[in-house]
Amino acid sequence: MPKIRPLMVAPPLIFAAFVALAAFGMFRDHPEGLPSTFVGKPAPGLPEAPLEGFPPATPEMLASGQVTLVNFWASWCPPCRAEHPKLLEMAAAGIPIVGINFKDKARNARKYLTEDDNPFIGVGFDPQGRKAIDWGVTAPPETFILDGDGTVLFRYAGPLVGSDYEQRFVPALEAAQGR
Repeated sequence: MPKIRPLMVAPPLIFAAFVALAAFGMFRDHPEGLPSTFVGKPAPGLPEAPLEGFPPATPEMLASGQVTLVNFWASWCPPCRAEHPKLLEMAAAGIPIVGINFKDKARNARKYLTEDDNPFIGVGFDPQGRKAIDWGVTAPPETFILDGDGTVLFRYAGPLVGSDYEQRFVPALEAAQGR
């Protein structure tokens, strides 16, 4: 019977350990569940450029005395399109929403809001995504819940649809409104 050398066993064992660690890391947490480092802090700044043809997003909108949402979106983003009816529904219910257009072309963003209706009280235009970086946004859609003083209470990465939205975002919004 041939003798198995330790150097022949080591590479497969190291590879198996690496695969196990990678799998554990991938399935341990959902990145959208990671809290924002801004929770409990004043909201970062807004883009200075408005989306032409729409009311500009202003700092006063973030500290209006009532709970406000800040939604990062793009016309090219399918999940943003999926959540759009929910944004319209919340806006119709009187929840102020500030929209920040993310890495988009102005004409496409204007067309989208004109054709699909505009749920936003103000729209900021962030074509290079610089302000999104300030907020910690990696990809749209992302929505932040702010208290009436403009303090970030909650960050939600992903579209405002489905069971995750119902289980995480809705309770956070209700808690913010009940403060």
